[in-house]
Amino acid sequence: MSTDPPLEGTCKLRPGPIGDPVDSVAAEYAALADEYGPRNVLVLKRHPAGLERMTTELSDVAATTGSPRSPRVESVPEHASKVVEEFDPTLDRLEYEERIELISLVIDGTSRDVPAYIERASTHESFVRDVGQLLLEATRQGIRLDALESGGESPHDCLAFLYAINDRFHEEIASRGYVERADVIPRAVEVLEANVDGLRTRVTDSVDAVLAVEFEEYRRLDRRYLAALSEDADLVCLGERHASVERTRVETGRIEDVVGDGLEIETLEETTADDGSSGTSGKGRSGDRAPHDELTRFLATGESTAGRSGRAKRIRTRTERDQIRAVATEIRSLRERHGWRYDEFAVAVPRIERVPETRRALREAGVPTATIGTPSLAEDPAVNELYAFVTVQCERARGGVETDRYDRRRDDDHDAALERLRARVDDFSPALLETCSGTGVSRSLARWILETDLKGRIAATEEWVDAREQYEGVRRVLEIARFVEETDLVGPDWRGLRRMLRRTIRYDAPYVHTVDARAPTGGVAVRPIEDLKYDSREVVFVLDLIDEIYPGEQFLTQLFPTAWLRELSTYPAVTDLSPAAVDSTFAPPSSDDGVGTAFERYHAQRSRRRLALGSRAAQSVLYCCSYERGSGGLRRTHDESRYLTLIDSTPGLELEDVTTDATSSVRGATSAVETILEQPHGELERVLREASTGGEADLGETEALFCEIALVLEGEIDPDLAAAIRSQFEFAAGEVIRDE
Repeated sequence: MSTDPPLEGTCKLRPGPIGDPVDSVAAEYAALADEYGPRNVLVLKRHPAGLERMTTELSDVAATTGSPRSPRVESVPEHASKVVEEFDPTLDRLEYEERIELISLVIDGTSRDVPAYIERASTHESFVRDVGQLLLEATRQGIRLDALESGGESPHDCLAFLYAINDRFHEEIASRGYVERADVIPRAVEVLEANVDGLRTRVTDSVDAVLAVEFEEYRRLDRRYLAALSEDADLVCLGERHASVERTRVETGRIEDVVGDGLEIETLEETTADDGSSGTSGKGRSGDRAPHDELTRFLATGESTAGRSGRAKRIRTRTERDQIRAVATEIRSLRERHGWRYDEFAVAVPRIERVPETRRALREAGVPTATIGTPSLAEDPAVNELYAFVTVQCERARGGVETDRYDRRRDDDHDAALERLRARVDDFSPALLETCSGTGVSRSLARWILETDLKGRIAATEEWVDAREQYEGVRRVLEIARFVEETDLVGPDWRGLRRMLRRTIRYDAPYVHTVDARAPTGGVAVRPIEDLKYDSREVVFVLDLIDEIYPGEQFLTQLFPTAWLRELSTYPAVTDLSPAAVDSTFAPPSSDDGVGTAFERYHAQRSRRRLALGSRAAQSVLYCCSYERGSGGLRRTHDESRYLTLIDSTPGLELEDVTTDATSSVRGATSAVETILEQPHGELERVLREASTGGEADLGETEALFCEIALVLEGEIDPDLAAAIRSQFEFAAGEVIRDE
């Protein structure tokens, strides 16, 4: 029996993720703001994604009292962080780079026997990332090994080892006055519930009402935090049925079944469009339904279409790269036809690691993007330059004497670093290195940045989106240098800095960094699909709709086999499941009953909901995109997601195929150049393929395509492009590459 403090108030649930949820938030906020005053209403959203848009929308809410709107809108992690800071202003939040170094030292110094499986798994490339994610999740849920054991739990040896590492890690950071990001909410819950030094009273003094948004994603600790904040305030929780993805990862059941009896559950009515069919009046729709609304409803709830219809577009390509090209072509085409701005488009990827590469591929195809991600530090030219500078300075400080086992190949590293610096800096010289050898590694790095005009070089040679990313990389390196000088974990010298930089670059992971979708010049948003939950765009492209991704197989982690996960009851996610738990959480469609184990069905339904949330963000057009998947040897299959197959077979739902082959229209110079450089070699292959099978090749298709390209590129052509085109013809003719 849970002893968590009860929530007292009203819980209003939308019937499903159909239409723009911000509309409902605005209506509830307006009522509370009129009753209590805008500054006395605290709006808490569970996740930061979509927070800026919601703040803007609430600022525009009409006030019946005539008072100005200045909403207090925060995410739960952001608000909890401020509470912890008020409790202890001396606490310092541990940055990701610092976390890597600390946890590595804890692992190196552990006295526990390392389980054989962990020893073997540690050789895999994804090991550090997978362990890091597991420990972050254990921290968010407040899981401690001693608490598990005292409660009669017996964790698997591997989990016991990792939890012990995590406990020791937190002891180390606490002794140094740090708090980990994942530990902010658990720490805030403790101090609020205990009301240490009247903290809760001070925090809630100006709060008369709390509007908890995205309530379906509030986990157990989040709900405890909310209870502490709203003890003396009017609480209104606003959520959506069939929309939880994150909470259901760690907790079964529907939200109304896990909040206790203190909340009065109320189901909001779905609006009705002018044609009498159900829908919502999201921004930009003027009360009309989006053409894919029924498709979204079907993905989210599995409900029968019952005579209703829904449609979306489908893009099928041969390769993953072709998928991005087809999306870029469609974006250009839609802009020409409808006049939509680039920032009215969104591209949804299955995970945050795919953001940087997708954004880069779109830009290479001539489509500007707005998303600023944090790419791998290993791919950042500015970071690599600073690491080369640190490597050279480390060698100079050593005087050529080998001092640790990691630097046995220091001569090769030193030479490579020198070559990199010479290539990056025109006036590089030993004297420049000497000039930048000041007191302290952070000052020396700052001096190098100034003397070589690193930021100026970035601004002059990179587009603004790349420049912002590289500036962020430079900032992170300087922060690491300052941390090295201030901590006792590593030596405050070049050797210590190089070791920490090397480890950070190797284990850097974009999933822990914020992805910023604000762009001063506009552009297509590239986002993880869950982050579109509170977003709204005219057009959304959902990428990678193949079965190995939606739903996929490794739902929780690659660290342990799925068969193990089903037995690991103390793993920080839902693992031990019954068919009844699946039905009580998702009410999946009958067509899915009995397919796979309960574990597979449960997490497949979470994946299906992610698709529903991504599709809901589209106001006008939804594109479902997939590509062929290699299956060994030369054979390839088009292994579309089972959810697209299910949509195809459902009466009333339609996926309209979009032509993406080489004979489709070429729009824009970038598209024309790409097509030219793929031809005529591709056309020659087509003709030879027809001839080899006894068929007849229609050369009229090739002639029509080349005429279309010629029209687009009328006028003067760059000499380098002309040479490249000529080379393509020579390759197609089988001629040897010219050596001029």
